[in-house]
Amino acid sequence: MSKPRDERQRDLLQPALDQIIDMKHPLVRLRGEIDWGFLDGRFSAVCQAGPGHPPLPTQLVAGLLILKHMHNLSDEALCARWLENPYFQYFCGEEGFQHRLPFDRSSLTRWRQRLGEEQLSALLQESLSVAHKSGALAVKDLERVAVDTTVQPKNVAFPTDVRLMHKALVMLVRLSKKHDERLRQSYVRVAKRAAIMAGRYAHAKQFKRFNREVRFLRTRLGRVIRDVRRKTAGDAELQAVFAVPLSRADQVRQQRQRQRGWKLYSLHAPEVECIGKGKARAPYEFGCKVSVATPVTHPKGGQFVLHAQALHGNPHDGHTLAPVVAAMEQLTGVEVRRVHVDKGYRGHRYANKFRVWISGQVRRVTKTIRREMKRRAAIEPVIGHLKGEHRLHRNYLKGRDGDRANAVLAAAGYNFRLLLRWLEALLRVLFAATIAALLQPKTA
Repeated sequence: MSKPRDERQRDLLQPALDQIIDMKHPLVRLRGEIDWGFLDGRFSAVCQAGPGHPPLPTQLVAGLLILKHMHNLSDEALCARWLENPYFQYFCGEEGFQHRLPFDRSSLTRWRQRLGEEQLSALLQESLSVAHKSGALAVKDLERVAVDTTVQPKNVAFPTDVRLMHKALVMLVRLSKKHDERLRQSYVRVAKRAAIMAGRYAHAKQFKRFNREVRFLRTRLGRVIRDVRRKTAGDAELQAVFAVPLSRADQVRQQRQRQRGWKLYSLHAPEVECIGKGKARAPYEFGCKVSVATPVTHPKGGQFVLHAQALHGNPHDGHTLAPVVAAMEQLTGVEVRRVHVDKGYRGHRYANKFRVWISGQVRRVTKTIRREMKRRAAIEPVIGHLKGEHRLHRNYLKGRDGDRANAVLAAAGYNFRLLLRWLEALLRVLFAATIAALLQPKTA
């Protein structure tokens, strides 16, 4: 694949986009503030010069990713909005209005997989750069930060032993039919009834009958697993096809509700982890942990997200502080002087422990630090906005790479949304100043 290049030209028979849209629109001004050359240098690093069709222009890909998470759109909804919105097209670098998509919807998936977390973090870095250049974020806001963790739920159903065993049985039967392997008995019909009755017995608190249906499902799943292994014995190609489904079905059959250690919570997303954050409404959440950092000061443009990172393995909060602060300093280029965290970070391993203040701490607390400690809670509504408006509430991207990419893109979309509001406010101030100057009476 060759390097991306932008060869889009204006259609001479149609008016240019800058002639039919309002050039004072915040999205138009945001396009002028972003350093697209910086993004092109980062994104083109994953492409190698050589034969092949050139990839999509960097401004188009970066603009689509920003708009998707800035407005909380799915890939399909983004394509539909882009086709009918001239401001979206101008933001992505189009010269004239396009009546057909110049890209395929699957191009977004391929670009996310190709870029990864390392290159996608350039969007977050550029959002902070634009905020600093426009006056929305000062250097002092990057020196005193608050760090917290939250859960990024995966797009999976709530896992139960009954649901997982039934799904594993159906998966093996479908795969056997696809490869023309006739099983001795599929048990699909009776397994479905057992799963339904198990749910009813559990709701009625008839747990002896419930456990009977669970044992029935576990036994039938074991029979199907052994039958598939007999059918595929001696055929290396079939064994390779059934290797992963059989291992996951066997794991689901053997695991128990209260066992310790690793458990499989989803057949199509084995990376899902069970995380308990102590919430009354949701004692357990299924996904991965995400670390978020914001300023504890009052930036003019709002509470920007300075760093966001997915953390797999359900690590202790205190063990994540040192790598998170190091990554944030590398991203912003500013040394962090004070870090404010909650009590979940007690026992942290940060090297300079005198720069970390934990909620409720009394020693070494001055008036300035006490005021900043009260501002630590400002990170909570930021996490709420990330989840409610920027696609962190449910991750639809595949695998651990999808978890990492979604966390970074959600933070970048949140920052660019704040920048839109900041540019709108600047435009209103400029307009008000202009009107006041025109209405001011002239003196001789």
